[in-house]
Amino acid sequence: MARVAAGRSLAAEFERAQTDGAAGRDGALADLCYGTLRRYGRSQALVAALSRRSQATEPLIEALLWCALYALESGRYAEYTVVDQAGRACALLQRGRAKGFVNALLRSFLRARAGLEARLGADAAARYWHPAWWVERVRAAYPADWQSVLAAGNTHPPMCLRVNARRNSADDYARLLALQGIAAQRVAPSALLLERPLQVARLPGFAEGRVSVQDAGAQRAAHLLELRAGQRVLDACAAPGGKSAHILECADVSLTALDADATRCAGVARELARLGLAAGGAEVQVRTADCTALDAWWDRRSFERILADVPCSASGVARRHPDIKWLRRPSDIGRFAARQVRILEALWRTLAPGGKLLYVTCSVFPQENGAVVDAFVARAPGARRAPLADGGAAQLLPGPGHDGFYFALLEKPT
Repeated sequence: MARVAAGRSLAAEFERAQTDGAAGRDGALADLCYGTLRRYGRSQALVAALSRRSQATEPLIEALLWCALYALESGRYAEYTVVDQAGRACALLQRGRAKGFVNALLRSFLRARAGLEARLGADAAARYWHPAWWVERVRAAYPADWQSVLAAGNTHPPMCLRVNARRNSADDYARLLALQGIAAQRVAPSALLLERPLQVARLPGFAEGRVSVQDAGAQRAAHLLELRAGQRVLDACAAPGGKSAHILECADVSLTALDADATRCAGVARELARLGLAAGGAEVQVRTADCTALDAWWDRRSFERILADVPCSASGVARRHPDIKWLRRPSDIGRFAARQVRILEALWRTLAPGGKLLYVTCSVFPQENGAVVDAFVARAPGARRAPLADGGAAQLLPGPGHDGFYFALLEKPT
């Protein structure tokens, strides 16, 4: 937690811990880390309100307090156990002198917790568990829904499955889940929303490629592309491979999947292989390339369909990566938007006349979504927005059944 507060991602910290042999990503560790980061703004405010020190608290001890406060508020542990273990942790962290301070602050919290709420109410980060600038942007963008958007960002994410239509039907797989005592609801043609998340290893036929884990909102992309057999299709920012796989499950197309990271490209190839979808052959290519560097990868043969799932703030999936809320800065949104414009302009050159490009983000910030698309359409000769095939809204806000996504389908004149 101290390293995340200093700017490291939680995923990088899990990898570091596993490499060092210090810890595995077990359920208890994941709960503590994710739970602490979801409440990070609140925990910071609590420590500031309860600390009587004139000097700043050492980062490692402050991080210990954030974790302990989450443990106390989660209700999963006995209060005396949390206070005791936090004190013992000071010695394990070679910060024995801080034990008295940690013990006193946590006991003060337990005594004064009811009265603290009024003191924290005016602090946006403490009240909504998001940075104040994030709260204000969401409030401005969604005057009627901003509180529900923020609340969704603090919840545990839903777990949705994408049934591999080349291996089995959604109805057949739902019956298989029922036989295993796993409750699921069909929410899209190939999407089954689980009543309760579970470990992937418990999913019948996962290793054999019968099913994948993919958010219901993300599954919308393949259907909005309006795929037909024989089309040349580009997935320009393909990793981790879920949307590429879904494209191939939906139609017999010739797919090129690009990603700038070679390690992530290898992951895409493994995912396609698990699902029994061709990789490395004439119909599917997985290539490491920056999609904007056309000379490095494009053979000058146009694509009928392009999926541009562009890098973004990931503000629509923050509940899956709660560190994002605290690592992002307001200036990052403009930088993402500038990069998104460059990607659109490059990919437009590779799109065939009459072809369609689906622009996708997992963001709820309009600056990365409608603003980018509107500005591009105004500049690109003949470019127009095409209606979304399912008749749904361009912006999906995060909710109980899916994460937050934005979709815009752009059509090139013939």
